[in-house]
Amino acid sequence: MVRAAIVGSGRGWHTIELQRALSERGIHSDLMPITRMQAGVAIQPYLSSRDLDLDSYEAALVRIIPRGSLEQIIFRMDALHLLEERGVRVLNTAKAIEQTVDKYYTSGLLALAGLPTPRTIVCERSDAALEAFVTLGSDVVVKPLFGSMGLGLVRVDNEDLAYRVFKALELERAVFYLQEFVPHDGRDIRAFVLGDRVLASMERFSASWRTNFARGAECRSVHLTPAQEELCLLASKAVGTEYAGVDLLPASSGEVFILEVNGIPGRKGLQATGEIDIAAEIVNYLVQTWPGN
Repeated sequence: MVRAAIVGSGRGWHTIELQRALSERGIHSDLMPITRMQAGVAIQPYLSSRDLDLDSYEAALVRIIPRGSLEQIIFRMDALHLLEERGVRVLNTAKAIEQTVDKYYTSGLLALAGLPTPRTIVCERSDAALEAFVTLGSDVVVKPLFGSMGLGLVRVDNEDLAYRVFKALELERAVFYLQEFVPHDGRDIRAFVLGDRVLASMERFSASWRTNFARGAECRSVHLTPAQEELCLLASKAVGTEYAGVDLLPASSGEVFILEVNGIPGRKGLQATGEIDIAAEIVNYLVQTWPGN
C-alpha cells in the first residue's frame, strides 16, 4: 500500500482534511509529530517519529514547522532535506519552506524577481530601526521574521511609539523587520497556488488594517484578474513553492503589492468561501507528480 506521512504537530482541521483526501485516493497516512523526530546517522532508522520510520513512506506532506530554538528549527529542516536525499517525496520541499518561513528571505527573492513588494528594511539594532522608520515614511508595520496568522504585527506611526517598541524588541534580541505601511481600503487577497495554476482565491475584509482570517477578517470568494493571477504564479515560482498562499494587497494608489508567500498556508478560510476541495487537489497534485508518473 502507498503511504504518506503528514509532518506536523497535532491532528487539527488541516491534518484531518489531508488524511481524508489521501484515504479517498487509497493512500494510507500517519501523523508524524515533527517535535518528536529522532534521526540516526550510520544507524537505522534514519528518521523516525512515534516509532514510525519516515523513510518507509513514499511521501511526506509538511503541515507545520512549529516554533523552537534555532537548533531545533535547523534540525527539523536538515531532517527534511536528508529525507528528500533518500528519495522520499516531500511537499513543499525543505528549500521552499526555508525560503518562505523567513519573511526577509521571501521579500528579498520577490524583489530579485522584479515583483512588486513594499519597501522593507531589516536590521538588528534599535537605533538602526529608528532610522529605518524615518526612511520608510514614519508609518511602518513591524513584523516578526518568523510568524503567521497576523500574530505579532504592530503598526507604528509616531516616533515615541517607535522608540518604545524598538527598545522592547531589542531586549528580546529580535531582528527588526520594518515594512512601509501601504494605504489600502481594508481588504487584501489570498490566492492559493498549486503547480502552474491559481486554484482558489478570496478577498479578506476588516475594519482594522490587519486582514488575516485568523484575526477575524470577513472572507468571500473573488475572481482574480489575469494580471493578479500572473503575479501569484510568478511569486510562487520566485520562492520555489509547488503550492503556496500568496497575499496580494491592492493599494489605494492602484498598485498591487505582494505582501507574503506562505509555503505552509492555512486554507480553512479559503475552503469556506468556495466549492473546490483544496485538500483533494493537493493530493491529486502529489499523485500526478509522484516520481515515475
